[in-house]
Amino acid sequence: MRHHNKNKKFGLKTTERAALLRSLTRSLFMKESITTTQTRAKALRPIAEKLVTRAKNPTLSNHRLLLSRVYGDELLVKKIESVAAEQKERAGGYLRVVKLPARKSDGSAMAVIQFVKE
Repeated sequence: MRHHNKNKKFGLKTTERAALLRSLTRSLFMKESITTTQTRAKALRPIAEKLVTRAKNPTLSNHRLLLSRVYGDELLVKKIESVAAEQKERAGGYLRVVKLPARKSDGSAMAVIQFVKE
């Protein structure tokens, strides 16, 4: 039974899955829009939105928590804080997932995940 197992496994071990999501998160904040599979985009959205929500309240404890979540990458924390400043008036829903045509090689459902600009 799959009780309390909502996360997607992607056919990877726990550490590999964490590294994949960490890499996707870094790419998303640095480029502000990435193309990936729909499943990966849907798994990435709650992680990135929680980081933006935390960065919207600029306290020392939140800064340190962001540093711990991105493994001490100060440049990435600055980028997250700048994105959070742009999203200051939004109550949530900072990201959108736009579906794309399937990938030609293996038919995987593709999507673009990007920050909402309004």
